[in-house]
Amino acid sequence: MSRIKTVREFVEDKLSDMPKGKRYKALAHLNGVSLAAGIIAKKRGEDIECACIAGLLHDMYAYTSGTYDDHARFGAELAGKYLDKLKICTEKEKEMIMSAIRNHDDKQNVDSPFDEVLKDADIVHHTMADPSKPVKEKEQARYEALQKEFGF
Repeated sequence: MSRIKTVREFVEDKLSDMPKGKRYKALAHLNGVSLAAGIIAKKRGEDIECACIAGLLHDMYAYTSGTYDDHARFGAELAGKYLDKLKICTEKEKEMIMSAIRNHDDKQNVDSPFDEVLKDADIVHHTMADPSKPVKEKEQARYEALQKEFGF
């Protein structure tokens, strides 16, 4: 089984106790960000598989705890525990994924190229999942840069 499929099934299991509507939205967001991360990583020459895994795990703390308070930092720690349990990546890959998750909510600053993949994938899903919603002010500059990069 592929590592992405392993993580996807793990995430689905972890969220199985959520109410149906919330679970559907959570899985749609995690899978959407994962797909966008893979596309962006491929275009930018970053690790596609790790980007997809980061996308699947990036908001798990928020969904499992019920709060977005400091969810990026706590989410990175939780992702590290999940990856240790699954035993599917190297320590270097785990640290890379954790860094991207830790930094994904800080859309104003620029971090490592891999971290930027997850930030931008999150924005792609926020803006494309429901184009009728306005782009968040904190995401506007990145959204405009993504439009240029991808020719939207």
